[in-house]
Amino acid sequence: MLSRWVLPAIVVGLMLASPYPAAACPFCSATGETLAGEVSQADFILYGTLSNAKRDATDPNAFNKGTTDLTIDLVIKDHEMVKGKKVVTIPKFLPPDPKTPNLKHLVFFKLYAGQLDAYRGEGVAADSKLPEYLKGAIEARPKDAATRLTYFFSYLESPDLVISGDAYSEFGYADYKEIRALTDKWKADPTKAQLLLGWLKDPNTRPTRYGLYGLLLGNCGKPEDAKALRALLDDPNRSYTSGLDGVLAGYVLLDPKAGWEYLLGIVGDPKKDFSVRYAGLRTIRFFWESRTDVVPGKQVLDAMKVLIDQSDLADLPIEDLRKWKTWELTPFVLGYAAKESHSTTPIVARSILKFALAAAAADPKNAGAVEFVKRAREKDPKKVEFLESLLRDEQRPPLPSKTTDK
Repeated sequence: MLSRWVLPAIVVGLMLASPYPAAACPFCSATGETLAGEVSQADFILYGTLSNAKRDATDPNAFNKGTTDLTIDLVIKDHEMVKGKKVVTIPKFLPPDPKTPNLKHLVFFKLYAGQLDAYRGEGVAADSKLPEYLKGAIEARPKDAATRLTYFFSYLESPDLVISGDAYSEFGYADYKEIRALTDKWKADPTKAQLLLGWLKDPNTRPTRYGLYGLLLGNCGKPEDAKALRALLDDPNRSYTSGLDGVLAGYVLLDPKAGWEYLLGIVGDPKKDFSVRYAGLRTIRFFWESRTDVVPGKQVLDAMKVLIDQSDLADLPIEDLRKWKTWELTPFVLGYAAKESHSTTPIVARSILKFALAAAAADPKNAGAVEFVKRAREKDPKKVEFLESLLRDEQRPPLPSKTTDK
């Protein structure tokens, strides 16, 4: 694709003012705005061929002046201003690039006081499926979650990296409840699980997709698919630079007993790389926060205890326990303040103190937490005051968004 035009300052401001949604898929790494989401910022979007570029007669060297005709091949997002038109004149001098003479262009327009502003343009290969994909994405966006995600699922392995990346982002921003509702419908269609397993086995599949595909398979596959996932996890020739958490979750979903034992073996081995054990932590979080029907809460907390015993990442599960308000574990967590391996690691010591502060505030009868905070305050009152301010800030509701829902 891409030759992006420079945006006028006013449009840059509008785009930066729109916060990207937080990723909802627990094992996806989507970033930035999806194409269909970005469409809401444009008044209309056209796809076609640029021609007849002319400089401004009075100021031929001006960057943002002149005219260029856009012959319309496809209207991606319609507007009254372009109904029935075959050509729209863009108020910019946009000469053709001799290196790519056959490019088509996807052009985003805004109207300001009746004035046309083509604020973004993307060069697109003439045979690209992007215009059709984007048009379909716009139509799918307001539909129910299952219909919307089904559309994007069909493009996840598109050879066009822009299309496949955008389809992946749509899943990345989907709520897990939406993903689960979709995959529940797939349980009667074994071809979906077979397709997902094929993608996971394919050495050409991008590692960033493993997490999503493992999660989807875990939700819609059959128990026998667990063996296939286990084989992939045990494959010495496969490197999980990312996505291990989702594959682990898929294994547990398909075979809760064997999968959980395998997961405990990973998080309980301090010799394993930090990134591997952290992937295990992310998987454990998932079953506490999203699938309590699969793994009992006590098992989840027991797994967190195993991780807390490892000082190189203990702060992370301690922070989780604080956010989960598991104050019954106060003696266990605060007991690590007496261990040199933990107390001499500043970030771990701080997480223990934050847990104590939150536990004492939640229950003044929690004698262990209250006494721990008292001693900490006597030793370093400024540190305690600072952490209390952090906890107060964490409890404040987010400011209301000034943008409209997409």
